[in-house]
Amino acid sequence: MSRFLRRVLGALCAVPLLLMAPPPAAQAANQVSLYYRPSSAWTTVNVHYAPAGGSWTAVPGVAMAADSCAGWFRKDIDLGAATGMQVVFNNGSGAWDNNGGANYRIGTGTVTVSGGTVSTTAPCGTNAGNTATVYYKTGWAGTYLHYAPTGGSWTTAPGVVMNEEACAGWARKTVNLGSATSWAATFNNGSGTWDNNAGRNYALGTGVVTLNAGVVTSTSPCTSPSPSPSPSPTPTPSPTSTTPATRGEMLGGDPRKDSIYFVLTARFNDGDTANNRGGNQHAKSGNEANGDPMFRGDFKGLVDKLDYIKALGFSAVWITPVVMNRSDYDYHGYHGWDFYEVDPRLESDGASYQELIDAAHAKGLKIYQDVVFNHTSRWGADGLFTPTVHGVRDNQWSWYYSEKVAGKKYDPMEQPTYNGDLWSSTAPAGNTCPNFGRPTGGKSAEGYTVYHCQWPSPTAKMFPADLFHQCWIGNWEGEDARSCWLHEDLADLNTENKTVQDYLLGAYKKYIDMGVDGFRIDTAVHIPRVTWNRKLLPALQAHLTAKYGAAKAKDFYIFGEVAAFVNDKWNRGSVNHSAQFFTWKERKTYSADDTAAAIEQFDYENTMGTGNQPTSSNAFLSGNSYHAPDHSQFSGMNIIDMRMHMNFGDASNAFHNGKDSDDSVNDATYNVVYVDSHDYGPNKSSVRYAEGTDAWAENMSLMWTFRGIPTLYYGSEIEFKAGQKIDCGPSCPLETTGRAYYGSHLAGNVTASDFGVVGSASGTVATTLSKPLVKHLQRLNQIRRAVPALQMGQYSTEGVSGNMAYKRRYTAGGVDSFALVTVSGGASFTGIPNGTYVDAVTGDTRTVTNGSLTVSLNAKGNLRVYVLSQAGSPAPGKVGADTTYLK
Repeated sequence: MSRFLRRVLGALCAVPLLLMAPPPAAQAANQVSLYYRPSSAWTTVNVHYAPAGGSWTAVPGVAMAADSCAGWFRKDIDLGAATGMQVVFNNGSGAWDNNGGANYRIGTGTVTVSGGTVSTTAPCGTNAGNTATVYYKTGWAGTYLHYAPTGGSWTTAPGVVMNEEACAGWARKTVNLGSATSWAATFNNGSGTWDNNAGRNYALGTGVVTLNAGVVTSTSPCTSPSPSPSPSPTPTPSPTSTTPATRGEMLGGDPRKDSIYFVLTARFNDGDTANNRGGNQHAKSGNEANGDPMFRGDFKGLVDKLDYIKALGFSAVWITPVVMNRSDYDYHGYHGWDFYEVDPRLESDGASYQELIDAAHAKGLKIYQDVVFNHTSRWGADGLFTPTVHGVRDNQWSWYYSEKVAGKKYDPMEQPTYNGDLWSSTAPAGNTCPNFGRPTGGKSAEGYTVYHCQWPSPTAKMFPADLFHQCWIGNWEGEDARSCWLHEDLADLNTENKTVQDYLLGAYKKYIDMGVDGFRIDTAVHIPRVTWNRKLLPALQAHLTAKYGAAKAKDFYIFGEVAAFVNDKWNRGSVNHSAQFFTWKERKTYSADDTAAAIEQFDYENTMGTGNQPTSSNAFLSGNSYHAPDHSQFSGMNIIDMRMHMNFGDASNAFHNGKDSDDSVNDATYNVVYVDSHDYGPNKSSVRYAEGTDAWAENMSLMWTFRGIPTLYYGSEIEFKAGQKIDCGPSCPLETTGRAYYGSHLAGNVTASDFGVVGSASGTVATTLSKPLVKHLQRLNQIRRAVPALQMGQYSTEGVSGNMAYKRRYTAGGVDSFALVTVSGGASFTGIPNGTYVDAVTGDTRTVTNGSLTVSLNAKGNLRVYVLSQAGSPAPGKVGADTTYLK
C-alpha cells in the first residue's frame, strides 16, 4: 500500500532505574556484566551487539541502565554458549561509538568500556552483597518488579522495569539484596495489572529465581539461546537499519489506560520538505506569502517527534485520515479519493505509513487512524465511481483543465496536479446530468462563463443513485441528515448499498492489517445506526477476530464523532442524532433491505423518544464497590463526549453535564473527552480555547482523573493559537488559524526516558517542554498511569461533598484500586472504607477509622488523589515532582 521501505528512526525507550546492583563477585561463564561510560553527556545509552556465532540485535540495540557509579551505564547479557561478542554503543538519537569502525570485541565476565579502552575491572569495585536474578514469564509489553528485601523497604510502585536480556516470553532482572538472603516480590505491567500471588506476594531467595504461572523454581529458562544459522557481518552502526518485530499487529491492552494526543499530520512537524505541496489555493489562501504549504507536516516529522509526544505522557496518537485525498484544499485528509492508497504527500523514503506505525509501537505508542465512511471527495472515489464533468480548454478555462494525456491519472505529488482524467467537452456515454455543457448564464468570480455539469453536485444527477445520495441536508436532526450531502466537497456515500460497504470495508481492513490500534470514525452520525450495527461494525470485528482472536480483538478502539452541538442531554429531542445513541445495539428487527431498515429505525426510535431509551450503570460504583460492567448491548462504537466538549467553557460545567448523561451511554468510562479540536471549541466556538492557563490546568486535572479517555488537540499544551479562528478554509492563511504549523515549537532534539519523563532535550523543543502547562500535563499522565482507578474505574458522588469531587474504583484481575479525587476545591468523603490513604499529589497520608476523610483545597487546577493502600494494591505514594499547579 505504501510506496517506500521502512527504516526506524530514533531509539527504543528505556526506563531509568532508581537503583542498579553492582556485579556479583563471580560471573557465569556465558554471561557479561557490561559497563560503559560515554565520552559525551549522553542521557540514554543503548548497546547493539552480536554474540560470537550469533546475530546482531535490532538497531538501536537494547537499553543500558544508569549505574550507581556516576556517569556509567550497565547491562547484563546472557551469551548462551558463546564465549565472546561484538558490541557498539549509541545514544538512540544518531550518535554512535563503534570503536572507530572496528566494533568492540569482548569476552565474558565483567567488561568495562570507556574512552575506547576495554578492561575487566568494574568501575566502582566489587559489591559483596547478595543478589538474585529473577525470570518472570510474561505476555505484557513491559514488566515491572516491585520488591522489598527482608528487613528493607519496598521499591516505589510500580517498581523497577525488568529490562535485562532474556529469551522470548520472559522478563529478567538482577537485584541487589544487600545482606538479606530473602525478599518479597510482586509483578505488574506498569499500567495497573498486578501479579501479587493472590495477595500473598512471592517469597523468594537468592541466586536464580524463575516464576511461571505462580510456580517458583531455580532453573533459568534461558540457558541455551539459539544462535542464528550464520553470523552477521560486522555492521556499520546506523539508527535506521531494522524493522520492529511487532510489524502488522496492534499493541493491544485496555484503551482506557491511554491518553490521546490528536494531531493534524500535515500541520504538526515537517520531516521531509520534498513532499510539501501548496495546491492551487496556495497563493489565494495567503499560505504562499508565509512560506507555508498546506501539506507541510508528514509521517517523517511525526516519527521524529514521537519522543516529544511520549515525553508529554501520551501513549496513543490520533492522526487525521491517511487515504489519498483530492480537492483544492485537502491537507486535513477528509476529502478521500483513493481509500486504498496512502496519500504520498505524507510519506517519505524511510517513513511510510507502515513505518510510522512500527516506530510508534516500538516506543509503546498506539496509532488511532481517523477514518471516513460517510463521504468521499467531491470527485467521488477511485475504484468506486468518479464523475465526468464538463470542461472546455478555451481561453477562459485552459488554466484550470489539464490537457488530456491517455492513461494518465491524478497524482497529488505533481504540481500543478493533473485533472485531465475528470473532464470532457462532450457528454460521456451514459450521461445523466441535464444540459451537459450548456452555459448556465452565470459567471465565475473571474468573470468566466459557467457551464452546466462543470462541477460535481448532489442534485445534478452526476452520481449514480445506488452509490451516492442525491440531495442536500435540509434538517440536521431529520432523517435526511443520514442520506444527503453535508458539504459541496463531500460526496455523500450511499452506505446502505453493499457495493459501497464492500469498498470501504476492503480499504479499512487493509489498515487493520497494518497494525493500527483503533479507528476514530468521522461523521458517524450521518450513517444510520442500524447500518453500523448490522453491517459495518460486525464486519470490522469479524476481521479483527480472525486476525487477533476474540479477546484481543476487543482491544481495538473505535470511537465515533456524533456531532451534537447542544448543551443538553439529547440533541434537540432527536435520539438518532445524539452521541450516546450510537453506543447501543438495535432492540428491534427491521427489514432486510438496508435502506428501508434505516428509515424504519429512525422512525421507531424517534417515536420511542428520549424517555424510553436504554440506561446503564456501567460507569457507576455501587456504593464503594466496583461491579462487572454489562456490555451485552454494546454496539461496538464508543463516542467522543460531545456534551462535555460543548460545556467545557469551564471544567465545572463539563463535569456536571457529563455526569448527567452517563446513564444513557453504554459505558461512559470509554468516552473520549476533549476541550477543543480541529473543528470547534466549547459551545461550538469557532476559535481555539482561550480561557487562560489556569482554566486549562483545571480542565486537564478534571479530564485526567474523571471517567473517560483524556484527549488533547496538538499544541494545547502551550495554548497554541489561543483565541484564533480554528478553520477558515482557503480564505485566510493557515498560520493565522488553529490549524497552524506547530513544528517551529518542536525544533531541536528530545528523547523520552518514560511516559511523561524527558530524558534529554535541546533547542526550541526544550523551551516548549519547560512550560508550566506542559509540566502539569506530564505529571497528570504520571499520576493517571500509577492509579488504575483513574484509568478504568467506575465513579460515584454518593457521600461526597465538593463541586468537582468523586470517588473511583477499579477491581479486576487481582487489582483493587480505590481513589478519592477533588479538583480545585475542598471536599468531604463519608461512608468510605477505613484504612490508610496516600495522596498521589502531595504524599500526605491519612488514616481513616470512621469512614470519613476531609480535604482542604482552594487552588484552581490543583488536585488531590487519595489512594487507599491495600495488600496487593499499595498506594503509589507521591507521584512525580511538584509543579506550578500540582503541589
